[in-house]
Amino acid sequence: MEARLKASAETLLEAIKRASPLTIRGIEGILAEASFAMEVLPTLPGWEELPPEPDASYDFLLTDGTQVSPVRLQVKMQRRKNHQPWMANQAMKKTRSWPAEYYVVEVQRTRGGTDTAGKGTRPYRFEEFDILGVSLGAAKGEWRHFTYTVARWLLPEPDDPNSILKYQPVAPFDNQDWTSEFVRAVAWHRSGIARTIAGSRVGA
Repeated sequence: MEARLKASAETLLEAIKRASPLTIRGIEGILAEASFAMEVLPTLPGWEELPPEPDASYDFLLTDGTQVSPVRLQVKMQRRKNHQPWMANQAMKKTRSWPAEYYVVEVQRTRGGTDTAGKGTRPYRFEEFDILGVSLGAAKGEWRHFTYTVARWLLPEPDDPNSILKYQPVAPFDNQDWTSEFVRAVAWHRSGIARTIAGSRVGA
């Protein structure tokens, strides 16, 4: 990276230190992806990363070596406010009532824009990835702590059922919607079960 960016490691770290909060958030998002690649994926026997499609709307294309289609994983980080985990009961308070112990993840693209129909391009659509992995670094203190759910189970935008709601409530424990086990999330995805994540506490 020193050769690629033509700067010493010390200078690169100084640049990060001087970066704006928005830039730091982008760096943290990359750290979450890197943590999955370096610390989580090697612990999943039989799973390996495949080259993604050009301009893919997911971060990882993963295969377990079977004849089943590869899994498209989108990685996001848990949201923070004032350097603390942002709790679900503080998000979308005008339209939602989520449990105080739940966390929040922001599921949309960093850059905005509009398509040919005039619709915003920041929201993800449900067919664009299979599993959402949320790094709980803000709450757990380490990027490698992830929780997962099935993409088609996420809450939709009220005015566009094909688009994923910007903010999603994330359970701080394993339940029927969220799991800390990637292979369990894959099993949910491959089962074809149709459901929508709950915003209230439910049994495992």
